[in-house]
Amino acid sequence: MNIGQAAEASGVTAKMIRYYESIGLISAASRTDSGYRQYTDRDVQTLRFIRRSRDLGFSIERIRTLLGLWEDRGRKSADVKKLARQYIAELDRDIEKLQTIRNELQNLADSCHGDQRPDCPILDELATAQHACH
Repeated sequence: MNIGQAAEASGVTAKMIRYYESIGLISAASRTDSGYRQYTDRDVQTLRFIRRSRDLGFSIERIRTLLGLWEDRGRKSADVKKLARQYIAELDRDIEKLQTIRNELQNLADSCHGDQRPDCPILDELATAQHACH
């Protein structure tokens, strides 16, 4: 199938397919005599794998590792689980950080009268904050 058909079948845009080829995430497609890319069902399956991994927020480098594990029939599922747990731990840290930021913003918004007066505790806090970077 051509790149448009592969894009439709996988849910990955043609532009992203070309990008994934350029960075070596997927193998370069075979070409017809006239130079058009040709994709197999296996290529589409790989693209779907990448799309789903991206939907879950995996980085390109982690997807590269996951693809290697997926293609390695001798792999241990423990290796895949370890990678997933590492990512979960990162997500937990990110969630905690975002929750802290959200709570701080909620407190600032609650302290603002939100009326016609010019004084604003939100802007005052932003202008005078001495907090360390998160």
